Amino acid sequence: MIHPTAIVHPGAEIAEGVEIGPYVIIGEHVRIGRGTTVGPHTVIDGWTEIGEDNRIFNMASVGGIPQDLKYRGEETWLRVGNRNVIREFTTLQPGTVTGIGETVIGDDNLFMAYCHAAHDCVIGNRVIMANGSTLAGHVVVEDFAILGGLSAVHQFVRVGESAMLSGGAMVVQDVLPFTIASGNRAISSGLNTVGLRRRGFSEELVGRIKKAYRLVIRSGLKLEEALRRIREEIPPSQEIDHFVTFAEKSERGLCR
Repeated sequence: MIHPTAIVHPGAEIAEGVEIGPYVIIGEHVRIGRGTTVGPHTVIDGWTEIGEDNRIFNMASVGGIPQDLKYRGEETWLRVGNRNVIREFTTLQPGTVTGIGETVIGDDNLFMAYCHAAHDCVIGNRVIMANGSTLAGHVVVEDFAILGGLSAVHQFVRVGESAMLSGGAMVVQDVLPFTIASGNRAISSGLNTVGLRRRGFSEELVGRIKKAYRLVIRSGLKLEEALRRIREEIPPSQEIDHFVTFAEKSERGLCR
C-alpha cells in the first residue's frame, strides 16, 4: 500500500502490510516491519531499521544524518522497535562512530509533535516524550520515563526508570529512577508516586523507595554513605537494587 507519489528506493526492505502515504521518501538502507504506517511527507533515510506496527505521522524525519559535525557518512544505525507512535515533525537520528554507533528505541513509546532524539541515544520501553522535548546525544532514557513538554536533556545524562521531567525542565545531571526533576537547572522535586501506583507498585514498595529517596536527596549525607545506609536499612528488591546501582554508576552527578 504505497501511494503513487511516494519515492521508495529499490534497495529498501518494506514488509507486507506497510502503508506509505503521499510524498513520502524512503532511502536505500531502510527496513520497515509489517503493519507500520508512514504519514504524508515523511522522510526515512540512512541505515534505519523500524519494527512492526509503528505509526509514523506526517512530516517526521527518521534516520537523517546526525547533527554532529564529526559525522562523515559512516554506516551507523537508527533502530526502532515495535508499536511506537511518532508524531508530526519528530526527528530521530542514528548513532555515530564516536558513540555506540547506533540510536536504539524500544517498544510502545510515544513521541509527541516536535520531539528530538539525537545521535547515540538509548530509549527504553513505554517512554512518553511530550511536545517539543529534546534529547542531546548519548542520552539514556529508561523504561516508563515521562519527559514533559519543552524539557531538554544534556548529552550523556541518564533519565531513570519511571522518572518524570516537569515541563520546561533543563536537565544537566542524572535523574534517579522513580523521581521527579524540575526547573532550570533541574533539581529533584519529589518522588513520582502517582506513576508508581499506576504501574501497580504496592504501598509497601513505594514506602521503601521513599526512604531510599530521602536518604539520597534529603538527608545531607554524602552519596556513598546514603547508599550504604540504603543497603543496610531497606529490605532488598529489584527496584531498590536498581535505584542504588543507577546512583553508583552516575558520571555526571545526580539531580539532588
